[in-house]
Amino acid sequence: MIDLHMHTVYSDGDKTVKEVLSLCEAKKLEYISITDHNTAEEYEDRAFQENIFSGKIIKGVELNAVFGSQNIEILGYQINPDIINEWSKKYYQEENLIKQQKICEKRLLDICDKKGLVYNYDKIKRDIKPTDYIEIYIYFELIKHEENLKILGKFGESFDTFYRRGLADPKSSYFINRMEFRPKCKEVIDIIHSAGGKAFLAHPYVYKFDDTVGFIKKLKKETNLDGVECFHHSAEQDDRIDILIKCAKENNLYISGGSDYHGDKKPNIDLGVGKGSINIPKEIIDEWLN
Repeated sequence: MIDLHMHTVYSDGDKTVKEVLSLCEAKKLEYISITDHNTAEEYEDRAFQENIFSGKIIKGVELNAVFGSQNIEILGYQINPDIINEWSKKYYQEENLIKQQKICEKRLLDICDKKGLVYNYDKIKRDIKPTDYIEIYIYFELIKHEENLKILGKFGESFDTFYRRGLADPKSSYFINRMEFRPKCKEVIDIIHSAGGKAFLAHPYVYKFDDTVGFIKKLKKETNLDGVECFHHSAEQDDRIDILIKCAKENNLYISGGSDYHGDKKPNIDLGVGKGSINIPKEIIDEWLN
C-alpha cells in the first residue's frame, strides 16, 4: 500500500515530519510522498536523516494554480525541492501570505456582514501560521451559531463545500477571489517539469465540477499535464475511482493516489486509506516511477 498525498506542519497539517514518518512506518506503507502546499521545505527537515521510515520516499509538492476561472491544485512528484522552493518565493514569501490572510479575512467578514451572519470576532482563531487558511477558522465560528445555518444552507454542511462551492467559485456570492494571488496552471506545471518532476491534477472530485471528466480532458489538451490523482477520499463514493482511471487511460495520463492526510485537523482521514477504503495499490506508480 502507498500514499502519495499528505501534509505536515510545513503547510496546513498539524503533525511534524517526524510524526508523519513514524505513522507511515507503523502502517507499513511501501511508498510515500509528503506534498505540503506551495513548499518543499519539509525535505530539509532533520527527521529524514533519522531512518524512521523504511519504505521509499518520492519527493513531492502540492501547488495552487488557476486554470480559466477555476482554483485547482497540482501535485508534483520526483521534484528537486530546491527549484520548487526558489520559485515559491515569488508567490509564497511569509510577508505575502500574511498580507493575503488579512485581505481574505476582510473580504469574507464583509460578506458575512452583508448576509447577516452572526459571529464573535474575538473568538476567531488568529494565532495561525502564514501557510494556514483564516477562512476555515471563520467558518468554525460561523457554524457555532445556530441562526447562521439557515442562511448558509448547503454551505454550512462542511468547510469543503463552503470553500469549494462558495469561497473559490466566481459564480458564488461568497467568492473571495484568492485566484489573484495564485499562478496560472501552465506556469505551475512548467516549474514542476523544470524541477525534474511530473505534474498530476490533485483530487478532481474535490472541485465539484459539473463535468469532471470534461475538465480533465480540457486541462490535458491545453497544458502538459502528466497525470491524475485517481485514488482520493473524494472519489471513494459511487464508482468515481473507476471513472477517473478510465479517463486517465483514455487520455494517456498517469495515475496517482493519496489520502490527503492533515492529521487531527481532518480526523476522519487516515494515512493510506483516506476515509477508510481507498487502499492505494503500488502498481499504479510502476508506469511512471523511475
